[in-house]
Amino acid sequence: MCRFLRFSCIAAILAISLAPLAHSLERQASSVYHARRVALAAKLHGGVAVLFAAEEPALDFMPYRQDEDFYYLTGWNEPGAALLIVADAGQVQTAGAQTADAQTPRTYKEILFLPTRDLRMEKYTGAKLDAVSPGVAEATGVDAVQPMTELPAVLNRLIDSDRRLLRNVWAQPESAQAKALMGFTAVTLGQDANASTRDATTLTQQLRVVKDAGEIALLRKAAAASIEAQRVMMRAAKPGVTERALAGKMTAAWFEGGCERVAYAPIVGSGINSTTLHYSENTRTLEDGDILLVDAACEYSMYASDITRTVPVNGHFTARQREIYNIVLGAQQAAIDAFVAGKSKINDRDRRDPDSLDNAAYNYINTHGKDLHGQPLGQYWLHGLGHMMGIDVHDPADYPAVLKPGMVFTIEPGVYIPEEKLGVRIECDFLVGADGKLIDLDAALPHTAEDIEAAMQGK
Repeated sequence: MCRFLRFSCIAAILAISLAPLAHSLERQASSVYHARRVALAAKLHGGVAVLFAAEEPALDFMPYRQDEDFYYLTGWNEPGAALLIVADAGQVQTAGAQTADAQTPRTYKEILFLPTRDLRMEKYTGAKLDAVSPGVAEATGVDAVQPMTELPAVLNRLIDSDRRLLRNVWAQPESAQAKALMGFTAVTLGQDANASTRDATTLTQQLRVVKDAGEIALLRKAAAASIEAQRVMMRAAKPGVTERALAGKMTAAWFEGGCERVAYAPIVGSGINSTTLHYSENTRTLEDGDILLVDAACEYSMYASDITRTVPVNGHFTARQREIYNIVLGAQQAAIDAFVAGKSKINDRDRRDPDSLDNAAYNYINTHGKDLHGQPLGQYWLHGLGHMMGIDVHDPADYPAVLKPGMVFTIEPGVYIPEEKLGVRIECDFLVGADGKLIDLDAALPHTAEDIEAAMQGK
């Protein structure tokens, strides 16, 4: 009796101590992730999906981030797991069956497989959950939880009951774990060991492109923290400060705002560096008269923000800097004004397409202002107008993408003139509301040149 009570107490303490680890990010309700799994199953054509979590880094200074699709379907942030989803199938030919009477339906099933714990390594990396941890079913929110050692056997039995299923297994296309699993499964069934999987990410992309209310709430929190960091940058930028110091101040602000990481490598480019699109060395010291382009934002509970602001280092735009800035801002506004939900497209540079927001912005830039040689400025805009956002700062989509309610995307025109050491980009995150109208998630951050100058003076 005493030994039983002692074991029960230890189990309870373990469950309490492990619970925060399973929920270190702000997680949506388990029912949300379950509904996503059911939605994916409906796209499998009676097949099976196996998705793997990211692996734990080999070294402690290497970053860990959960696989986006795995997280979207589970909300589970621990490494090394696998998710199996079995879709409904009306008539399944059982192994060795010769008559229609032997045909049975295959019903929906979901199983989360957790790896065997390494108690020695957990002294370095922190405790993990496994399939026998107390409260693991409630912590994961998946219908069934089993040891990872059972995954090959479960998949073997499924395919053995319907050999056609070997050609209808969906997984991440570059997953080494999925390739190994399929090879082993095929060998155990006497089939070609080079059996391939179908691309599950083509299906999750269709689900991820429209955000639910919980995702939008997380995206708003990422935007709020990113906005505060941009304001920190505006107050700190001045001659003599290094680009890296500004990146550091922004990083501190993100962490203070509850974010777990940067959404991408911060771009803090002053002077000539402002004209390099993905400049990330951040080594230069700001000089009086420089323009400063800062493309930097954070992730909040796996959801990203993406903001760019361009500011004058000394707090006051020169006449030329202001001219180019206002042209870029005007191009962004031209795209906003042209927007029609369900019709407008992004990342479409087809000059013949009247529904292209890229064209609306490009035409504005190309008809306003000139370079030093009297030529139009369109040649100095080098990239698309924007991209989808979500769990990934560049969420997957089929481009050119038609913009519909629930989608979140960036509008980020830019003009980059190396000859003048002058690069300007203005990037904001937009949500298409249920009413079809655009909502600027970064509305609280200065947009106009005058408001930026005021913010740099602490106003």
